[in-house]
Amino acid sequence: MRKKVILMIGASSLGIILCFAASLAFGSRNISLDTVLDTLFTGGSSFESRVIRERIPRTVFSILAGASLGVSGALMQAITRNPVADPSILGVNTGASLFVVSGIAFFHINSASEYIWFALAGAAVTAIFVYRIGSMGYGGATPIKLALAGTATSAALSSLVSAVILPRTEVMNAFRFWQVGSVSGATWDGIRIIAPFLAAGLLMGIFLASALNAMALGDDVATGLGVRTGVVRLIGALAGVLLCGATTALAGPIGFVGLMIPHTMRLLCGSDMRLVVPMSAIGGAILLTTSDILGRLIGTPGELEAGIVTAFIGAPVLVSIAMRAKVRSL
Repeated sequence: MRKKVILMIGASSLGIILCFAASLAFGSRNISLDTVLDTLFTGGSSFESRVIRERIPRTVFSILAGASLGVSGALMQAITRNPVADPSILGVNTGASLFVVSGIAFFHINSASEYIWFALAGAAVTAIFVYRIGSMGYGGATPIKLALAGTATSAALSSLVSAVILPRTEVMNAFRFWQVGSVSGATWDGIRIIAPFLAAGLLMGIFLASALNAMALGDDVATGLGVRTGVVRLIGALAGVLLCGATTALAGPIGFVGLMIPHTMRLLCGSDMRLVVPMSAIGGAILLTTSDILGRLIGTPGELEAGIVTAFIGAPVLVSIAMRAKVRSL
């Protein structure tokens, strides 16, 4: 077991390094690896070096955003015991989008420092609403009820987003690229604004891992082991909202990362959340960074937004999960 963990950590670390280097090297203008290394270690003053320095914040943000979405999905799946839960399926991304577009339209916000508070508020309100709707009736918050509540809420909120932006051309211009989901607009200022929220969410996710393992045995067993299930769910939901909301504020609603990565990590690592959470962070970082690289290569001389690439990759995964005769309970 220890050898397997060490091997996975080594392979994932190598994957992060390769993704970082590839993200700096590939784009509308491809740059050699020698130039990338020279720029990173000596600075460099050529035009290629300036291009590389402009790509660094985008690359750093794609790693942070992918890690946050991966952990957010793992936490949401664990606390709801729903194998298809992720920020997009449960409507959290759409709630953040509605609040941001409302802020643009009615409060004239135009910066990441303003987006983040609206996105967090929208993510939190939507998460609470979906959980309340999914908890109504006999049986409480079952996985199927939560998925249905999230899907219905997401559809309704998407309609409200359209209702806000369609009559307002200036809002549509400001919102349309953000809505697709992209890491291209990342700046050091934006990263500094959201970094504390991402760090808090990631730390809470890691801290809750052992308690989530106990809750996988059932609430009664977890309570007997001394786990306060209500508090764990509350903190887990808060961590998921922080991770999803902060990322959405800067990148827009990027879907499927939080759905694919936790499933993949459980296949590779087993069900131990002490491994699933950190490995979901690494896997999410690799997936989103790779998607961004592919979008730049496919769309040359322009680019294809990362949110489109992740959706293209993630849709077959969701179909595969839905077609399985039985989905193993979390």
